Amino acid sequence: MQVLFASSAESPAVRGLGVIPCHIDRFDDKDKAVPHMGWNTAECLDASIDPRTTEGVSATSHYYFVHSYCARYDPLGNPAAAEWAHSTTQYGNEIFMSTVRKGNIFATQFHPEKSGLAGLAILDTWIKQSLTGRIAVPTVPRGFRRPKPKDGYTKRIIACMDVRANDEGDLVVTKGDQYDVREKVTPDSTVVRTAGAVRNLGKPVALASKYYEAGADELCLLNITSFRNSPLHDQPMLAVVRATAEQVFVPLTIGGGIKDTVDPDGTKRPAVEVAGAYFRVGADKVSIGSEAVFAVEKLRALGSGDGTSAIETISKMYGRQAVVVSIDPKRVYVDPSTYSGPYKDELIHGRDDGPTDERGKAWWYQCTVSGGRETRPVSAVELARGAQTLGAGEILLNSIDRDGTGRGFDHDLVAMIKHAVTIPVVASSGAGTREHFVDVFKHTNVESALAAGIFHRGEVDIQEVKVTLNEAGFNTRTI
Repeated sequence: MQVLFASSAESPAVRGLGVIPCHIDRFDDKDKAVPHMGWNTAECLDASIDPRTTEGVSATSHYYFVHSYCARYDPLGNPAAAEWAHSTTQYGNEIFMSTVRKGNIFATQFHPEKSGLAGLAILDTWIKQSLTGRIAVPTVPRGFRRPKPKDGYTKRIIACMDVRANDEGDLVVTKGDQYDVREKVTPDSTVVRTAGAVRNLGKPVALASKYYEAGADELCLLNITSFRNSPLHDQPMLAVVRATAEQVFVPLTIGGGIKDTVDPDGTKRPAVEVAGAYFRVGADKVSIGSEAVFAVEKLRALGSGDGTSAIETISKMYGRQAVVVSIDPKRVYVDPSTYSGPYKDELIHGRDDGPTDERGKAWWYQCTVSGGRETRPVSAVELARGAQTLGAGEILLNSIDRDGTGRGFDHDLVAMIKHAVTIPVVASSGAGTREHFVDVFKHTNVESALAAGIFHRGEVDIQEVKVTLNEAGFNTRTI
């Protein structure tokens, strides 16, 4: 949509089409995370309920946004631009145009193709109107809209799947020892030839579809199997993403192997090319883990980025909203009375009313690589801040100490990282009940929460989580 406008603070040297006489500004990140990433409402300016007028946009639905810059709705300061406004959205206290329309032009700021059934309804309306002929809508003066006490931005619930190959070479979803990785896949599943073998993709694709239908706001697919003997274009995870994107209409994040690689024939594949391959088959974001740690270590040594890391090259090509940095920290316990190391200001002290095994202790969070098997001299706060500096648009925050425990999210860790950056943060690791999601949102104000095992095993239902969140006063997307 933004290409229709005159100019943008994102690229000051590049002019827009100038169809709409308005400048695109960056969101203010003093009171909210930027990018504006997630689900929000869109409220039409015209009172009509005729879909030919509303373009299928409903004030009761939520749509998926991912952007750092917006066209502010200002009918008093710029009435000519406001005439184009078809609907507006509030993020924090800022109101911007979420759809524009005039004559035969209709454009959206959100992604209808990633907005579930609500977005598909808009696409269906647009196609039908284009085939039958669009109706003329008279231009009317636009009135001022005052920010509401609460915007329509929702808390996101993300379902994660760790994908690997079983003994037969088929791709399955695993979660530690709680899931049988040798499980036979069903005979009616999706079968493709990749990496030199016929593989059944049924489990991850079927489970992704199940989570989508259950109301997951995003899906995260993590590749934990390395196919070093297959070229980039024949990677099995590409086939998984392609098949999933044909059935799932919410954002997909892909992790694992997003780095500089070399094909079996010696062809070098830079990380930006690997990411691009996933974007072209339907991924929306890529998650970078170990490579991000090494990049931040280099950033610390040089004092600035050198433009070569996966974070930098991918965000430069596709935008920071396409890059997620996954942090895998573990606690390092120290004696607070004697510790004078570089992370003294990041120490967390166990509370007297906290878990018994934490009382009287102090610790900081050290980053790991290689799936948690190797520690690095970088703290979680350093990594989060460095990742944002290099161009990451979101932090996926795990906890090795809480993973699989069912004790709830590590609020101290989440709150510390949330306070350290201005980009969105996803809390992960430790969820055991639906109340744990309420607790992490209430105590940390984090944007999203992710779970894997409890959803895989059917211990907690996604809709149950959302009902509980609604009862606690949080906005959630309904299906």
